[in-house]
Amino acid sequence: MMLKRMSAPASLRARELMLQLGGNVQRLRLKRGWTQEHLAELASLDLSYAQRVERGEINLTLSSLANFADALGVQPGVLLRAGKPPVIKRGRPKVKRADLARARK
Repeated sequence: MMLKRMSAPASLRARELMLQLGGNVQRLRLKRGWTQEHLAELASLDLSYAQRVERGEINLTLSSLANFADALGVQPGVLLRAGKPPVIKRGRPKVKRADLARARK
């Protein structure tokens, strides 16, 4: 029988910081027009890890924080700043008609 390794539950304050950090990573990634896969590649991290960070599920190490900050071109403290979380839209981004027309030419 295999036991799933579970991390220790984060304190309420740590959970808030994890959500803040994840929201900032996502906001900056979307601002740059990057996919989660592209960010994970730039940060030299696994895609599923990057996804879980964005959802605020990972209590990441300083090394991972530095990897995300370097990939996004910001100081690590920027990722910890309080801010309004981004609106999460599920699914693939919709292609704009103008972009479609250009692609057909």
